Amino acid sequence: MTTVSPTIAELIAQERRLALPHFSYDDAFALGSLLVRLARERHAPVAIDIRRGAQQVFHAALPGSSADNDAWIDRKRRVVERYGESSYLVGTRFRAKGTTFEESSRLDPDVYAAHGGSFPIAVEGAGVIGTVTVSGLPQVEDHALVVEALEQFAAGMTTATTTAATTATRGTDAGA
Repeated sequence: MTTVSPTIAELIAQERRLALPHFSYDDAFALGSLLVRLARERHAPVAIDIRRGAQQVFHAALPGSSADNDAWIDRKRRVVERYGESSYLVGTRFRAKGTTFEESSRLDPDVYAAHGGSFPIAVEGAGVIGTVTVSGLPQVEDHALVVEALEQFAAGMTTATTTAATTATRGTDAGA
């Protein structure tokens, strides 16, 4: 899978577009399961992690992944927690300034990694409440896999919300 690197503007737009109306424990399981399915379809050797605040609410390691992927997940996730933006966006901002995160952030690279693959879970009206992280592919592909899953997941939420609202309206109209 060859993926083109998105621009800073595209990365910011992704984050705005992918804010969710809510995010429950069941939602974490559904999103994680979707990521597992997408990764298996591609035979991607990834580890997947979803957090709500400090709590890990989903984790999966697929064939070909290793403990190193878990370490990368932790380092990428810490960048999202510190900056409130995707790890790929943070790294891209540094590269756009002609430097690297490792050179200029003044943060320990053994603790923080501004490489693609960790994305903020934002809830409308609440802000960032967690993270979803993938590790095992080149960074742009880790990022793209997370975005693809969030797009499908968010579309399903919109469809479910629209269907529920339509059903509720029909029920109200039927009683009139």
